Amino acid sequence: MADAAVKISGYGDDLTVNGVRLGDLSPAEHEAIEKEKGGRNYSPLENVVVSHVMDDTTLICRKPDPSGIKAYIEEELRDGLCCYSAVNQGQLNQMIVDAVIAHLTTEKIPTVPRSIRHKYMAAFLLATTAVTKMDRVVPKVAGVEAPELMAKLSRRWGYRVKGIPQNEAILVVADGNFHGRSLFAVSASNDPESREDYGPFLPGIESVPFNDIEALEVKFREKGDRIAAFIVEPIQGEAGVIVPDEDYHQKVSELCKQYNILLCMDEVQTGFGRTGANFAHQLYDVKPDLMACGKAAGGGIMPVSFVGGRDEIIGVLTPGSEGSTFGGFPLAAVTAVYAIKALVDENLAENARNMGARLLKHYDDIKTDFPDKIKEGRGKGLLTAFEMWDQPHLDGHKVSLGLLKRGVYAKETHHSTVRVAPALTIKSNDIDLIAEAVRDVIREL
Repeated sequence: MADAAVKISGYGDDLTVNGVRLGDLSPAEHEAIEKEKGGRNYSPLENVVVSHVMDDTTLICRKPDPSGIKAYIEEELRDGLCCYSAVNQGQLNQMIVDAVIAHLTTEKIPTVPRSIRHKYMAAFLLATTAVTKMDRVVPKVAGVEAPELMAKLSRRWGYRVKGIPQNEAILVVADGNFHGRSLFAVSASNDPESREDYGPFLPGIESVPFNDIEALEVKFREKGDRIAAFIVEPIQGEAGVIVPDEDYHQKVSELCKQYNILLCMDEVQTGFGRTGANFAHQLYDVKPDLMACGKAAGGGIMPVSFVGGRDEIIGVLTPGSEGSTFGGFPLAAVTAVYAIKALVDENLAENARNMGARLLKHYDDIKTDFPDKIKEGRGKGLLTAFEMWDQPHLDGHKVSLGLLKRGVYAKETHHSTVRVAPALTIKSNDIDLIAEAVRDVIREL
């Protein structure tokens, strides 16, 4: 049987796989390889490839050479998306990088299984429970695993503590939610693209409109004895940065207490300072029973997620009932601890609050100048978006490409909304430059 040889050599631009050297590829060639050999489940911006990071808020990207002489040219690109809030602490945050390097070179304990304890689990649990103010924390890896675990915990609590008859527990979710791409997440979603041809979906999941307390109360009144939890994002990010009424979450919390239903908040995107508070629920003066965290929990260096919650809920877990090979492994635990240290020591939530207010003021000014194009700007902290009127020529993807030409990376969500969520380390001059780029693109539409 012939051996399928794989020849790999070099590093960086010299990394060569079966004769193909990365430094020789044009943006179009990168795209062609992805389309031929990848899953085609993403649609990245055209004609741009990130090469490396220049600083905490700036990427170096490769674009086609206008002269056609070279394979590409390199330009600076201000990161206005921040890996969907996974890099809140800024690209290559020095505090986190130093901790990771020290751990790998000095401590030399990257991975051990959960069947034996390692000393960094204690640090992880002490830090995460302290910053979240939760009784217990369960470590996971991918962000989607955290809301998935909230769903499992809620059902088990519903049967073992609330007394819901077996296999009758209901999880209530909000329309427009985005909890990831697992089977639970797409079962909870009402986005046709994320659901098509993935059925049958998980039973026992029902939805209500987001920011509609009356609809939620009707649902609780009708089926409250079998409802285990209401799982909700404090602010809906993927839906277009939809911010609820200021009293919505307080009313939700009161209803959940009244009907003995768990309030589960998905803070995977809104946590770790993004909205101007360490966690978005703090903006509304409520405390969830369970909270899912991810993305910036690993500081953009390592995938880290976790669920924090009350003792009696997480206490329903028993050995073997839940697990994760890489959940809380030593290197991830160290990374998470220093991601928290960066969040706190560098006052990132406060900077997000101040810079977010500055960016939202720019949106208001642009709306004033172009009222026929801009419907509104909205957000909390540095989780922001501007929405255009729903007209064919007001195309969010076209805006994203226009911003790219002006050295800003942002991405549309739905047809007419563009999300802007830069690193929480960003300074006022970069906020102003992003806003100027937005103004220029809107002017030309």
